Amino acid sequence: MEITMTDRRLLEIFFELIKIDATSGKEKPVADYIIAFLNNLGLNATVENIDPDSTGQSGNVICSVGNGGSFVLLSHMDTARSTSEVKPTITDDRILSDGKTVLGVDNRAGISSILCAVEKAIKQKTMLNDFTIAFTTQEETTMYGSRNLKLSDKIKMGFVFDSHERPGNFVNGSIGAVGFTARIIGKASHSGLAPEKGIDSIKIASGAIAEIKLGRIDDETTANIGIIKGGSAVNVVPEETFIEGEVRSMKTEKVIELAEQIKKIFEKHTSNAGGKLEFNYQWDFKPYKVTPEDEVFKKISSVISKVGLIPTPKISRGGSDANSLNEKGIKTVNLGIGAENPHSNEEYILLEDLQKSSEIAYELIKK
Repeated sequence: MEITMTDRRLLEIFFELIKIDATSGKEKPVADYIIAFLNNLGLNATVENIDPDSTGQSGNVICSVGNGGSFVLLSHMDTARSTSEVKPTITDDRILSDGKTVLGVDNRAGISSILCAVEKAIKQKTMLNDFTIAFTTQEETTMYGSRNLKLSDKIKMGFVFDSHERPGNFVNGSIGAVGFTARIIGKASHSGLAPEKGIDSIKIASGAIAEIKLGRIDDETTANIGIIKGGSAVNVVPEETFIEGEVRSMKTEKVIELAEQIKKIFEKHTSNAGGKLEFNYQWDFKPYKVTPEDEVFKKISSVISKVGLIPTPKISRGGSDANSLNEKGIKTVNLGIGAENPHSNEEYILLEDLQKSSEIAYELIKK
């Protein structure tokens, strides 16, 4: 594809960002880059105060353009894996690493798209809407940044630049997820001398798990147990076993119903064996659905059409910062940026997709 001066600047920003090593909780170098970038454009970018319970080194970055407007463009600052040794390569149609590290497309491509669009608009003296831009922390681990993001009450729409789908696609609906933990407390005893005096927590866990339906429950609901830890030695009846899992669905009531079912099964098996149970569950992120009647759906469909693409809504089985914003009452969609094979050493992005993502950001902010 032909590379314009704007494309070259976009690539320059992208390469600068991917070379900054900033995994979840360690986003300060990226935050510093963004603040300097925006301040150099005459904008006032600030960092939110870090909450006392945060394990991160930086807060979210927020910048209001004009009076902040009624919508926000958002991208997260962390990468899932380190990019400290990244060696980006450009081929005829894509950017990729040398195969030894992750490239960092997720989500430095989202940041680059927004920053380049804002820079282009200001330098070309484009008539702009009032709007807000935000860059969040710890999306890859807990979505802590977006869950604690403090936006103006005037913000009614959100555009998150983070979906692995190609530009033109946008996520207008996503599942929600509840994480659960179960700690089964039995009784230790020597397994050779007096096994009958013990209460086997692993056996209790095994019986409960065998009864729980896992995997795909229906076309919009799944359940999984991903972590089991238990026992202390091969000659000791295991006193404690720890289980961690999750439930996902498009419907809030299905998630809660299934989590309660799992809790009751663990309670039954633990009680029958004379053990004790500590069971907890909480939302990791809640489901959302944006409809064609919503203003944000209409707006992004119009903008995608303007850049020559076909607007295509999608449903996602993963969570993103869009879940957090929708939970706050901000109708939000997650836009495809074309992060192919995210989190892997084979991660790449097509030059065309990076370009189109920034075009979409530009069309969103200009009048």
